[in-house]
Amino acid sequence: LTLPQFVQLMDNFVGEDISLPTVKRLTAFIKGEYKQTKEEKKEQLEKVQRMSHMAQRKQLFEALFEKWDSDACGSLDVKEVVAVLSRFKGGMGKVALMKAKEQLCSRYPQLSRVGKLSPKAFQTFLELIASKFTGNEDETIDNLVRFLTTRVEKSHTESLQSSSRRKWLQDIQQAAETSRTSMEPVYKAVFKALSQDMEAHGDNKRISAYIALLEENQLSPEQGHILLRYVACTTDDAPYVLNQVLHRDMKGVSFAAIDQGKPIYVPRVQLHGNIHFWNSDRPVEERKGSLLVLPLHDAHWRVFGILGLDTLQDQCEKSIFLTHEITFYEGVCHAFSKAYHHICMRENVLQVAVTALDWLYPRTPSIHTVTTFLVAPGKDKNYALCKMITTDSTGQKEIHSSPVVLLREENLLRDYLFKCTDSSEVTLTSIHGEHHIAVPLHDLSGQTLGIFDISIGQHKKLPPEEQKDLQKMLKMAQAACSEILQRSLEETEPTHVLEAERVANVRHAGILFHRFMLQELRECV
Repeated sequence: LTLPQFVQLMDNFVGEDISLPTVKRLTAFIKGEYKQTKEEKKEQLEKVQRMSHMAQRKQLFEALFEKWDSDACGSLDVKEVVAVLSRFKGGMGKVALMKAKEQLCSRYPQLSRVGKLSPKAFQTFLELIASKFTGNEDETIDNLVRFLTTRVEKSHTESLQSSSRRKWLQDIQQAAETSRTSMEPVYKAVFKALSQDMEAHGDNKRISAYIALLEENQLSPEQGHILLRYVACTTDDAPYVLNQVLHRDMKGVSFAAIDQGKPIYVPRVQLHGNIHFWNSDRPVEERKGSLLVLPLHDAHWRVFGILGLDTLQDQCEKSIFLTHEITFYEGVCHAFSKAYHHICMRENVLQVAVTALDWLYPRTPSIHTVTTFLVAPGKDKNYALCKMITTDSTGQKEIHSSPVVLLREENLLRDYLFKCTDSSEVTLTSIHGEHHIAVPLHDLSGQTLGIFDISIGQHKKLPPEEQKDLQKMLKMAQAACSEILQRSLEETEPTHVLEAERVANVRHAGILFHRFMLQELRECV
């Protein structure tokens, strides 16, 4: 138990109406009776040391990855890494290298197709190689890291460029974490990163940029079963590009980039012959410049859209994209993908909450209201609670498009919600005679992701049958959320149990709740 968890456990145990002398007697009893054996102390110490060691190793690998990924692309070419590692210890480790690569490909099936290493896959690869050598594994890892570090040289200018680019990419992720479930701040952060890089490292080229996402084509499937919908673009292009739809049978190179899973660069659009120009008002003689289309990949390297850039608005005829710029734009794609899927994950969690509450309410008339919160970053490394869904006594739900944000220092009466978040444990309290049960939803590391704040009015506890149904709902909601988070990991291949799960993700998130409920029912029969 952590300190907040221990305090919460004791708080729940003693309740609200206990006297101070009784608390003192309980404290003395626990102090006297709690004994920790030498084995338990040793095990606890080893666990702490192991966790600290893993954290240090992770930092070491992340620093090495950043050194290699000088253009902030977000991935490394596996062939380049293997070519350098084949010279480790004078080439003596080639057998270990090939065995490790084979194991890595079985753990990350997409690796043999795309040939790219994420930071996590890079760390796994080096750990697998180290495990194949005899002797101390930590020493081998240190030698590997030292060897790889000396194989990369960066000038001061390159280091500054890499540092500023990473800051802009971090801003994209921060926009996702602070925007609740809105994509608009993320789109703005993407275009700002592109603009800042163009000013600092791209000769101040004047560019247009746009993001298009793949959708199922339900209205005109004869034009192809999928289409690209342009969901965001730079301000000047909005009248021509925003909300436009590109089909497979139209001019353009975007679907080629999607099919190939690689960027397509057209240095001279006027000479290409297969470019779709959204701005039909632009005279033919002015349709000059470069075009770059980059596929957007999810964690499993499946394409879900494109990022496009062009220099048609730039007056300089020799305005082209350089290799280091294209590599950075791949990094922007990677950062956008992480941000986009973070917001999708939060939407899916909310959909699970909506479905779970729909199931619960007809079975628990004693519940007055349920308020659903999501945890979000706040000011000065603190966190905030965002009120996302309010459900009244009839089961009617209000989904807040502009969530109310609660900060701890401004909500003393709601401190039980923050205690629940800190401890990741159920918290019980009474406010003006109204009893509340705050229940956390956990992420994969056990931290609090969201909270159900359940009000049961004047009742101190629910009737046994209602309590049983509430516990069942909470168990299934947690299982569904864990599944959603698990599927976002790059080494996890998505699986479907029910046919209905194969449809669009948000609807699928709600179906997950019923899937777990059905599986439990099958186990009970």
